[in-house]
Amino acid sequence: MSIFHFLSSMGVWIMIIAVVAVGVWGKTREHELKIHQELRIREMEHERHMKELDLEIEKTKAQQAGQKVA
Repeated sequence: MSIFHFLSSMGVWIMIIAVVAVGVWGKTREHELKIHQELRIREMEHERHMKELDLEIEKTKAQQAGQKVA
């Protein structure tokens, strides 16, 4: 009887640990996805900013070339 009692109490603890582990894993995964999304947004903003800077450089070069001709 004591072995059965021991195994059943271990089973209860294993189930509790498993439930907590799944909950923690879910929160960790959610946090990871949120960070990836924020990183992707920053990356897209950076790419847009770099394109704006490239356009500004091209515009400045065109203006300087126009001034040299005149």
